[in-house]
Amino acid sequence: MNDLKRLSNCTICPRGCGADRFSERLGYCGTGAGFDIGSICVHKGEEPVLSGSEGICNVFFTRCNLQCVYCQNYQISRNQGEIVSYTPDLGQITEKIISIMDTGIDMLGFVSPSHCIVQMKSIIAELHRLERHPVIVMNTNAYDRAETLKELEGLVDVWLPDFKYMDPALSKEYSGASDYPEIAAKSIREMYRQKGAALYCNEEGLAESGLIIRHLILPGHIENSLQVLRYIAEEISASVHISLMSQYYPPEPAADHPVIGRTLRADEYERVREEAELLGFHRGWMQEPESSSLYRPDFIRDHPFK
Repeated sequence: MNDLKRLSNCTICPRGCGADRFSERLGYCGTGAGFDIGSICVHKGEEPVLSGSEGICNVFFTRCNLQCVYCQNYQISRNQGEIVSYTPDLGQITEKIISIMDTGIDMLGFVSPSHCIVQMKSIIAELHRLERHPVIVMNTNAYDRAETLKELEGLVDVWLPDFKYMDPALSKEYSGASDYPEIAAKSIREMYRQKGAALYCNEEGLAESGLIIRHLILPGHIENSLQVLRYIAEEISASVHISLMSQYYPPEPAADHPVIGRTLRADEYERVREEAELLGFHRGWMQEPESSSLYRPDFIRDHPFK
């Protein structure tokens, strides 16, 4: 089936809206059939194997099939109201990506692509047509259909999913998706089926193939983090690479929230770190508590992370 035709009755993500994205009858994500982009830029991110010293070229899609109240990219991820966005055509997108690749960067990340899988595949196909074959990283919230991820086997080199929640009440309250734990678990198991626990790196220490599971620790919800880690260890593998993130800070939409309107305390971080060690995780990265002052993008700027 032609990928574009799928967007006339869209079931790309678990929302299964059936929206006609060629019309004004848009679905939950509020995204049409074109290329809605927040930024294409160099990003020196959290995991050194994905950015090294030069960074990764990231394509940030706008809007999202989750609406996390604490999203650090809220300027481009909101489904309602004004957002930072532009709509380049495919040629403009690949031209920008290639201009970045020509600086010596050979890793291409797609950020929040769950509702834009068709567009992501189009970009990759055009790059391949132009004989450009960067390492493809899919940086996803893991609210994906496992069936959709199977279509990407052999196309995505490095899976970089979030694993946000094991508590459905929490996922409903903060992300509008009570089924997130079930969906994300199934999706990440599919990624693990494709890649296993190994992370293959080149001579420069940059990832070329594998799986890295991210988890952002939320203040006041340490038990949720412990449950996520226990699930990964018991149902997937304690040998996977995890990125345990303490960088949470309350962005504008969550600034006055009674629970998550603050940064993470050192004792909260330490409790989760200890659990990770007890569970046998030995591959990956653990941020220091002061990371909350880092990684604060501003998508109004041409270079959001500078």
